[in-house]
Amino acid sequence: MFQSILMMGGLGVAIGTVLVIASKAFYVYEDPKVVAIDDALPGANCGGCGFPGCNANAQAIVEGKQDVNSCVAAGDDVAMAIAGIMGVSVVDKEPEFAGPGCYYGNDDADMEYKYLGVTDCRAAALLFGGMKVCRIGCLGLGTCVKACMFGALSIGSDGLPKVDQEKCTGCGACERVCPKNIIRLTSVTRRIMREYTKEECITPCQRACPTGIDIKKYIRLIKEGDFEGSVQVIKERNPFPTVISRICPAPCEFKCRRLLQDESVAINHLKRFVCDYEMNQDKRILPYKAPLTGKKVAVIGGGIEGLSTAFFTARLGHDPTVFEATESLGGILRKAISRERLSMDVLDWDIEGVKEMGVRFQTNARAGKDFTIEGLLKDGFEAVFTATGGWDSRLLRGDINQAETVFPGAYLLIDLLRSKSDKKISVASGENVVIAGGGISVPDAVDILKENGSKKITVLSRKHPDDSSFDSEAIDQLSNAGVTIIYNAGVTKITGENGQLKAIEYGELDTGVKQVISTDTLIIGSGRFPELVFIPVKKEEQDGEEDLIENNGPLAWEGVELQKKPDANRELGLLSNQDVISEYPSVVTSINGGRKAAAAIHNLMYGIEFQASSKFITEQSVLQDVAVLNNVDIVPKNIMKLSKIKKGSADKFSTGFSIEEAQAEADRCLRCGLVCYEKSKAAG
Repeated sequence: MFQSILMMGGLGVAIGTVLVIASKAFYVYEDPKVVAIDDALPGANCGGCGFPGCNANAQAIVEGKQDVNSCVAAGDDVAMAIAGIMGVSVVDKEPEFAGPGCYYGNDDADMEYKYLGVTDCRAAALLFGGMKVCRIGCLGLGTCVKACMFGALSIGSDGLPKVDQEKCTGCGACERVCPKNIIRLTSVTRRIMREYTKEECITPCQRACPTGIDIKKYIRLIKEGDFEGSVQVIKERNPFPTVISRICPAPCEFKCRRLLQDESVAINHLKRFVCDYEMNQDKRILPYKAPLTGKKVAVIGGGIEGLSTAFFTARLGHDPTVFEATESLGGILRKAISRERLSMDVLDWDIEGVKEMGVRFQTNARAGKDFTIEGLLKDGFEAVFTATGGWDSRLLRGDINQAETVFPGAYLLIDLLRSKSDKKISVASGENVVIAGGGISVPDAVDILKENGSKKITVLSRKHPDDSSFDSEAIDQLSNAGVTIIYNAGVTKITGENGQLKAIEYGELDTGVKQVISTDTLIIGSGRFPELVFIPVKKEEQDGEEDLIENNGPLAWEGVELQKKPDANRELGLLSNQDVISEYPSVVTSINGGRKAAAAIHNLMYGIEFQASSKFITEQSVLQDVAVLNNVDIVPKNIMKLSKIKKGSADKFSTGFSIEEAQAEADRCLRCGLVCYEKSKAAG
């Protein structure tokens, strides 16, 4: 008996020892923040946050992948408690909801695909490749509906998913299971930041529009009589629709699919109709804004690009101020467009809409004279964007009698060359100069810089040595002057401290490898200053946290180029084919430039890295399309008859179309998809 007790006791000691060793060997560390946040969450494990359970959401919050108010089943008190654990503040969360991106179900497709009993979209895509005709089209089997845990999705009578925005929590479960990327999360921010990809069902006219307006949707709303809704769709991507409807070259109409049958839809004139309708109602229709962030942004330049940048920045929830050198806003549109084409009443109407979006204006404020970029950053602006226009803008405002500088140490090559013959034009050349671009004018510029006392000169050329603008004589001349030429390179960033330029970063165009050159002067070989986003450089404190440099201390700053589409590595850096070199070819293109600038500002302020994708639609992209229309009747185009508005008329602005004419023209739209379109009822 005693022996049995000893044996059992020894066995217990042995097992205990093994368990102690095992606990040490297999110990799993739990982050106390994750544990604390998991305890604060309600424990519903509903998946509404987009993660499988509250513990996974807690880990994502600690890793910075989720907001402290990401739980859809909890209230403000839980968000505040989690914010206290994380040591951060709570901001309003922008609502997101799912949005379908296909407009034709299988029943309406040219070739209906039978899936042989398969009931899951992912399986159908893997086994059969999905739709035979459209590689993007919705498979219609409802896998997204099954994935939704909140009853916010259903399959409509047309075989496509329908979203109940009241029930949708924006969890993204439907987006993750869709094999064709048909249904995606959307929000104000997502719609502004997006660049179209090959995986989206974008109509030919929308792809051709520089601003990317959802043309099909706003025309459909005109047809249905929802003119206010139509204006709101247009202003999602265009803050100057009334102006553009009068002066746009309408590239969308050159890509209209109706051209395969008869004449294009009068897309631009329909825009004019609905925008003039808004003005004559004297009731401003504004697109949605994201929740306010309290972040101040400065935009230098009150032309269309600068105003568009401020408009989209305000829609992203920030607080923008436009600084304009002259007494009035509008840039070239104010000075150069014929009044017969564009009345100033129309321009002022659209500018007032930008103001009502929450944009502040400061006129008669010249960069480098009335304010500086580093001064704005010290005054609490978290980003500064330069949209000062080109040489033609300076001519119009009579500002060519002195050298212009927008940011410290930077001058235009044209001002440097003019300073040789006009002593009133002064360019403060430093000892260490970088010339970006310039071509055959570089040797002349080098001579002037040498006369001004510059000691070290570096030339950055985007071209290869065999394809450069320099002949052997010019190369010898530059070599004798001690000039270093770096080929195949573009400036990607500039850095400085207070009012001094310190360095530039350049990228090798074929490899993307970045290098840094110390400099105090940058000469830019184009007719305008580059579009850069300036932000204060953050320093790391000893505890590892980042903090801005004190206002009364030296301020380090950097200017970053705008994001580029991945046409090729050679699009890297300033003065590329994607950069504005002189002036925009059309106003509608400058509006899209403003949207891209707002996206870059937003990303830089939040430290979000722009993810360039090979799936972005570029000029080189090959997309599905149709070459012949079937079952589409020939319908004559409605021609807009401009009427002269008489004094005392009830209408302040000419709509051109009557309501009946506009809706008849809207009815000509084929409601295209990628390779699908609406057939004529008579021929159907």
